[in-house]
Amino acid sequence: MKSICTIAILYALTVFFTACTTHAQLNESLNPNPDFKNTPLVTEIYTADPSAHLFNGRIYIYASHDIESGGIEDDSGNHFNMIDYNVLSMDTDGSNVTVHPVGLSVDDVAWAESKFWAPDAAYKNGKYYLYFPAKDKDNVFRLGVAVSENPEGPFVPQPEPMKGSYSIDPSVFIDDDGSAYIYFGGIWGGQLQRWEEGAYDANGSLKDSGIPNSPAILPRMAKLTDDMLEFEEEVKSIEILDKSGNPILTKDLDRRFFEAPWIHKYNGVYYLSYSTGDTHLLAYATGDNPYGPFTYQGLLNEPVQGWTNHHSTIKVGDQWFLFYHDTEISGKTHLRNVKFTSFNHNKDGSISPIKTYFGSDWRF
Repeated sequence: MKSICTIAILYALTVFFTACTTHAQLNESLNPNPDFKNTPLVTEIYTADPSAHLFNGRIYIYASHDIESGGIEDDSGNHFNMIDYNVLSMDTDGSNVTVHPVGLSVDDVAWAESKFWAPDAAYKNGKYYLYFPAKDKDNVFRLGVAVSENPEGPFVPQPEPMKGSYSIDPSVFIDDDGSAYIYFGGIWGGQLQRWEEGAYDANGSLKDSGIPNSPAILPRMAKLTDDMLEFEEEVKSIEILDKSGNPILTKDLDRRFFEAPWIHKYNGVYYLSYSTGDTHLLAYATGDNPYGPFTYQGLLNEPVQGWTNHHSTIKVGDQWFLFYHDTEISGKTHLRNVKFTSFNHNKDGSISPIKTYFGSDWRF
């Protein structure tokens, strides 16, 4: 009898310690409204452009904080006039969702005048780095970086923008060897098309190159210095090719790069995903190193409700997730809400197109 009791006690202790040390798997929250696959992550504030990361056993989402600023909607993004960042976080099972206090405000950044658009964050050297775009006093987008001891901030900005930086949508990828790379760029209001000659052209195109049969404008990237504060090298363009090895053309609106570059790595393959902008898709391409070239493979995400489609990918436990946004709460393109859904890589590494909106009120 004593041995049976001992076995029972040992079994109970094993179950207890297993429960204490095992995290429940994150599951997406399904929407009772059949038009939408998922429910908004938070409703207290409007959020968009989510960059999700796993820090200290908790998921942190670095997102734009949409506000009603009165800007007239136009192709330059005048209606997107965000002024601060609130970091979101939740446990790895999706519980304890938190909207943290403002981590960085445009008023904190000496060189910035307006438009805190899509950010990203990274962890290295025991510190957290927030990367963000903003317009300077000359109405030109630059990239900034701010540093914190905590993933939610508050973040202390560097006094100047990153040297040689321009355009929007910074995202940082840290490879297996610890090397960090920053990817960025966006056409139209993101101004990337005005940098094609190597310097900013204030009178340049408002949209793209204007030459339909020319290669499309490409996203940019650079390796970061070890302190994560500057580019270690000259900025490079990232080639996106079709499966015949030819450049994607300006007129190929369903495949050409528009904004929102993001890198993830799966089975040794680098996946570059991005938004096609005015065709409202997320596309992806693959390569064998962080610099590319990347070969177009297909769609990552079909259109959401609302004009913009901007995302990140993250692996939590054994499952991959797409963080994205739509306009379910407001019905307005400039007042968005973050959501997330699961996805998988197929046996050949491909990703089947994700669909999260099933209605017909697109709000494009």
